[in-house]
Amino acid sequence: MAYTVPKLKDFSPAALDGAVAELLSALEEESAQPGNADARKAFRDRWLARKDGILTQINELWLKAAPKDAKRDVGQRVNKLKAEVEQKVEAALEKKPAASADTSLDISLPGIRRPIGAEHPIIRTMNEIVGVFKNLGYSVAEGPVIETDYYNFEALNFPPNHPARDTQDTLFLANQETKPRREQLLLRTHTSPVQIRTMEKMRPPVRIVIPGKVHRNDPPDASHSPMFHQVEGLAVDTNITFGDLKGTLDHAMKALFGSSAKTAFRPSFFPFTEPSAEMYVSCFICGGSGKRGSDPCRPCKQTGWIEILGCGMVDPNVFEFVKHNGYDPEKVSGFAFGMGIDRIAMLKYGLDDLQLFFQGDVRFLEQFG
Repeated sequence: MAYTVPKLKDFSPAALDGAVAELLSALEEESAQPGNADARKAFRDRWLARKDGILTQINELWLKAAPKDAKRDVGQRVNKLKAEVEQKVEAALEKKPAASADTSLDISLPGIRRPIGAEHPIIRTMNEIVGVFKNLGYSVAEGPVIETDYYNFEALNFPPNHPARDTQDTLFLANQETKPRREQLLLRTHTSPVQIRTMEKMRPPVRIVIPGKVHRNDPPDASHSPMFHQVEGLAVDTNITFGDLKGTLDHAMKALFGSSAKTAFRPSFFPFTEPSAEMYVSCFICGGSGKRGSDPCRPCKQTGWIEILGCGMVDPNVFEFVKHNGYDPEKVSGFAFGMGIDRIAMLKYGLDDLQLFFQGDVRFLEQFG
C-alpha cells in the first residue's frame, strides 16, 4: 500500500521519531527499483513535487500543525528529514534500472552491426583500374599534390613559355613570384610528376601505375571540376614498342569493360610522348551501335566510340632529365598513358553531372553502398 503522510496528534519526540522512521522505511522500499523513465519521473514528483509532494505535505501536516511549544523541535526534525529524503531520492534516480527478464543478454543472438561506409564511386572506379594494372605486374606509385614547376612541367618537356602549358591552366600557391621559375609551387595539374620522381629513384626496368588527385583552374560545371582524379601509367625497358602499349591497354579495357570491348587509337599530341595517341573504346552502353533502342546514345554521341585516355611513347627529351640514372634514350624506351577517373565513373554509372560526386549528398552516395 502506498505511503501517505499521517496527521500527527502527538508531537512528542518519541512520536516524531516513529513517524520519521515509518516515512524513511517507505522511501527505502519505493526507491529500491524506480523502473523506466516514466516511473522514475513519477517517483521523483511523488516525493519532491512542490505542489503536493510528500515533503510539501510534511511541511503542512507536521510543521504548521505543531503546537507553539513543539514547533522548534518539529522544525529541526523536518529540515533534517527534507535533506535526507532529497539525498535518497536523487541517489535512487542515479541508479541504472535493472534488466528485466525479457531484456537480458542473449548471447546466442547475433551482434548489433554498426552501419559502415562504402567506397565513393570515384574511389571504387580508381581501385578497379589500379587493380587491373597490378594484376599485370605494375607497382603503385604516389607523389605530392603540391609540386614544383620543374616536376610538373619542365621535366616533362614543357619548357617555360611552351604553348602546351596554356591547356593546363594552373593554380599556383601564393607568394611564389620571387622564386626561380622551376622552384615555384603549384597544385599539380596531372600525376605525371610522379613518373619523373620514380625514374630519379629507380633504374629501369620500371612499371608503375599512379592514381591521385589533380587540380586545374576550371570552373565547376556538369563536366568540369577544379579538382579531379587521374590514373597514369609508365613502363620503361629495353625494346618497348608502340605495339606493347596497344596490347597492354587493349587488355586493360577488356578487363574493365568486358571481353567484347574493342579499342581504337587515333593520332594526337602530348608534349611528353612522341608519337602520341588518343584511345577510344567501343561504347559499353550501347554496344557500339550508337543507339539505345530507338533513341540516340548520348554518352558516345551516336558514334559507338568513347574517348577514354591519352597515351604514347615517352619522348626522348623526357629521358634526358633522368639520363644519369640509366635512362639513356639510345638504350631504353617506354610508354605512358593517363585517364580521368571521374569521367569513366560518370560513364560507368550513367551520370550526366560531375558535381554529383562532390556535393556529399548522402541520398546519392548511399546508392553505391
